Amino acid sequence: MDGRRATTHWAFAERLAEQFPNIDVSPDNMIIDDGDVITAGGILAWADLGLLLVEKLMGQAVMLETARFLVVDPPRRSQSQYKAFLPRFDHGDKAVLQVQHQFHANPELQRSIGELAASVRLSERTLQRRFFRATRLKLTEYLQNVRIMKARQLLETTNGSVESIAYAVGYSDPAAFRKIFGRLTGAKPNVYRGDVRL
Repeated sequence: MDGRRATTHWAFAERLAEQFPNIDVSPDNMIIDDGDVITAGGILAWADLGLLLVEKLMGQAVMLETARFLVVDPPRRSQSQYKAFLPRFDHGDKAVLQVQHQFHANPELQRSIGELAASVRLSERTLQRRFFRATRLKLTEYLQNVRIMKARQLLETTNGSVESIAYAVGYSDPAAFRKIFGRLTGAKPNVYRGDVRL
């Protein structure tokens, strides 16, 4: 598998990439067809895998008819809308952990890096370096992930407008919220809500 693209369940992608650094892990893909090796991510990706095999053996028309008969979407969907933010809390850095807890408790609060650093008695530069080493994300990236995680929950469970949800999770500009939401989930907020609500 060295030098080849592969996918897996989004929750295991980072571990796969760490254990096998020569594999080009692409966790956003549900299926990756690399010729003689096909990889799939997610427990129900077997349906996508099966349809891909039908397409390879019987053609696209038969695959689409099979998908309609099975009442499933055609393959090649992304895992992005299913992917959840799984923060690291087991890194052992107490100062970083305190900042993480601040973000999770009140993601809507606007704090400068200086204020965060002062709250844990570190310099800004030291906090940024230690935070990245512990979480593998910059402070702003981490906070964006926390905010989008909260926004996803609100989109799934409330009828609030996208604008009110943007404000509730700490964004003063709904357009910026939509852009970041799309980048992290692969969908616009309204599309995401339509896909996940029963």
